[in-house]
Amino acid sequence: MTHGKIFLKYITLILLGICMLTACGKVSDAENNSTSEATNVTENSSSTEAIDVTENSSSTEAIVNLNPDKIATDEPSTAVERHGALSVQGAHLVDQNGENVQLYGMSTHGLGWYPQFVNYDTFRTLRDDWNTNCVRLALYTAESNGYCTGGDKDALKALVTTGIDYATSLGMYVIVDWHILSDQDPNVYKEDSKTFFDEISATYADYDNILYEICNEPNGYATWDSIKSYADEVIPVIRANDSNAVIIVGTPTWSQDIDKAAASPLEYDNILYALHFYAGTHKDDLRNRLDTCANNGLPIFVSEFGTCDASGNGANDFDSASKWLELLDQHQISYCSWNLANKNESSSVLKSSTTAVSDWAEDDLSESGRWIRDYFQKKSE
Repeated sequence: MTHGKIFLKYITLILLGICMLTACGKVSDAENNSTSEATNVTENSSSTEAIDVTENSSSTEAIVNLNPDKIATDEPSTAVERHGALSVQGAHLVDQNGENVQLYGMSTHGLGWYPQFVNYDTFRTLRDDWNTNCVRLALYTAESNGYCTGGDKDALKALVTTGIDYATSLGMYVIVDWHILSDQDPNVYKEDSKTFFDEISATYADYDNILYEICNEPNGYATWDSIKSYADEVIPVIRANDSNAVIIVGTPTWSQDIDKAAASPLEYDNILYALHFYAGTHKDDLRNRLDTCANNGLPIFVSEFGTCDASGNGANDFDSASKWLELLDQHQISYCSWNLANKNESSSVLKSSTTAVSDWAEDDLSESGRWIRDYFQKKSE
């Protein structure tokens, strides 16, 4: 492209941005999605250089990039631009061209407890410094002030939509995680789930970058039959709005019993089955289970893993973690690390003393945070 054409394209985009601002009457700030002070979503405008105008309503229609360094090339610059809408073929997640694609990134901790990390600059740091292409938004259902147990539903939902909008503006994939835990069986709050996923999937039906995780970690008395029964009601709700949505389904025993799903899979397209591991607790037995199921054609997504033990605490086992990630990379299975927070526990990637929400210094990171950041930085698509 000649410099003259670049300049003309740049001027055209500036005029387009001015027109859009005139029509809108204002530059909308993404924090306006939040309906409660408790959400405490912040945005550092000094470092949002790639986005000068963001119309960040629930539909996020207009993102105008006026940075000439960004528009002087026709090469795709983000993961979503490169890969587009995803689907599942056989055992693999594939992109718009039918090529295998691997998502990798961070899971938030509970959105209601650590809302400050639902932040444009947080996600930008994960994309540009940590070299990740995906973020998982963990919406707890039944814990203290959970979505279904007394939490402010509007504020929590605003955090989800704000997180989707930030990830979208950065060209990242995003997982909307209905975070089952102490409620054990997802059927406990099934009606809430159906309403929530209907609203979110209707709002974002035309987006290429969203995956829906409909039950994080069924456990206790939850069986694969009860999970299938739940999925058979929730999946059609999402598919009524987005017929091609990629959906992640948790498996029994805190999403470890993927062999149960392999023996009796769901009868839908574009389904991935969740396996979760904590490297200090889960070793060869669970790795062998994943290896067998993947070799037999089960599409798997490791939507949560930690380098410590299953409590989220204890010593980190980086040797075991390396074996896990090497196996996942071998099978091109996608994964998200738990967790993006400054909680005082081994699995948090930030020290509890860290107040920064982006552009972290080495001393801001926990031991596990430094390890997983270094691992991500060495990866390539």
